[in-house]
Amino acid sequence: MGAWASRGRAARVPATEAESEPEEALDLSQLPPELLLVVLSHVPPRTLLGRCRQVCRGWRALVDGQALWLLILARDPSATGRALLHLARSCQSPARNARPCPLGRFCARRPIGRNLIRNPCGQEGLRKWMVQHGGDGWVVEENRTTVPGAPSQTCFVTSFSWCRKKQVLDLEEEGLWPELLDSGRIEICVSDWWGARHDSGCMYRLLVQLLDANQTVLDKFSAVPDPIPQWNNNACLHVTHVFSNIKMGVRFVSFEHWGQDTQFWAGHYGARVTNSSVIVRVHLS
Repeated sequence: MGAWASRGRAARVPATEAESEPEEALDLSQLPPELLLVVLSHVPPRTLLGRCRQVCRGWRALVDGQALWLLILARDPSATGRALLHLARSCQSPARNARPCPLGRFCARRPIGRNLIRNPCGQEGLRKWMVQHGGDGWVVEENRTTVPGAPSQTCFVTSFSWCRKKQVLDLEEEGLWPELLDSGRIEICVSDWWGARHDSGCMYRLLVQLLDANQTVLDKFSAVPDPIPQWNNNACLHVTHVFSNIKMGVRFVSFEHWGQDTQFWAGHYGARVTNSSVIVRVHLS
């Protein structure tokens, strides 16, 4: 009975246990630099740049240097990871005015292999796009045909006059650095999906340009496919292109497409575009 009666009451702890000394916090700054690098390499890159860099001058020097980021890159055992590590070592940026190593932004932004286009399917309305409205303008609707791999089954829909929208991607801002862009070891893959609604034909155009720091065109790809006719069973087509052997000096990618319907109906019966992408990849050979 005594055991049941004591349930719910706070247990009494001997004073020697309750008043035991707290453990002394570990001061990482006392570690040798080589060991501190190993510890910091397990911290997420964004935390390294946003918080650890503010701790002290010593930590800032480690975060701004190359050794920490090379250690982080070396942890990826995949073929792409090994290629990236080799490129990071061979395409190092020269020290200029004690600027932070560009590998920090590269590791934080992870620009290789991800879509650099923002809001590719209209899941955020028209945000991130520079738009020119024709006819009744752009709207966002649900897809009539499933687009594989799309982050959202929605699309941008055009009207009875040419509707146009555009994004210009700053490759350095995305985490790539000039020596890597000029290395000849990367390629830029672009793609776009476009289609029609069953009861209306449509027209579509695509223009992708590689630009230098002054926005001068160094290379381009354009697509002007044949219009999709009316009564098309909700046709959906895929346009792709790979820029390889990229010229030196490329710093921006301009991605621009247009659409309209062929019936000239009021409303939104024109080309439906979605899942636009610009992806930078590394040559593995």
